[in-house]
Amino acid sequence: MINIAIIEDEKIAADYLEKLILSFPAEITVMAKLDDVSSAVDFLSKNKPDLLFCDIHLGDDISFSIFNQIEVTAPVIFTTAFDQYAIKAFKVNSIDYLLKPINKDELFAAINKFQQSSGNPNKNIDLLLNHFTQTQNYQQRFLVSSGSKLKSVSITDVAYFFADQKLNFLVEKTGKQYIVDSSLDKLEPMLNPTQFFRINRQFIISFDSIKSMINYSKSRIKIELNPPIERETIVSVERSPDFKNWLNR
Repeated sequence: MINIAIIEDEKIAADYLEKLILSFPAEITVMAKLDDVSSAVDFLSKNKPDLLFCDIHLGDDISFSIFNQIEVTAPVIFTTAFDQYAIKAFKVNSIDYLLKPINKDELFAAINKFQQSSGNPNKNIDLLLNHFTQTQNYQQRFLVSSGSKLKSVSITDVAYFFADQKLNFLVEKTGKQYIVDSSLDKLEPMLNPTQFFRINRQFIISFDSIKSMINYSKSRIKIELNPPIERETIVSVERSPDFKNWLNR
């Protein structure tokens, strides 16, 4: 039996994470779903879960403050959209670090890692730390072609990326489009998450490209981009909470 607590301030994200956790092929109990630092401190002072899933951005503070207020011996799997917190996360009994939206296979791998590292939750930290340190070297330029001509586009000139069927495009702030070889899945970790956000399967946008936003159905957000594009750009349901956090940093 694995007793787990989830610390996540977005109900949709917490419910989704719980559903994924309970689909893991082992006997698991979710003891509690906590949505802020104060409730987490209160719960952890009275209960001893085997494993914590902890979002970094909570409603009342960053979750690291939990560990400054109370000693937590349970290993932690951090979840967030922002990998710049990775190094700090690994200083707090972290066994793994999952970027949102959470992938089921990656979640299962993290729980397996917890099971294998029983009694020594920090044994994988050096490998993980090296991985996230390396990913901090974000792409600065993209080599693209236009006909027979080559061009190197600075990341500061990129408005957004989008996928259309089997092709992937880079769009400059001038509106000029270029085909890029990398898929959005490969591009996403290459881009600085303070400047770029993947709003859905088809778009990775820069903060500077957002012209306007309106509330849309099912808690989604509709975005008008600059330069404009003749396609709907709507933040998906599962990414909307993290997108709001990204905007409110």
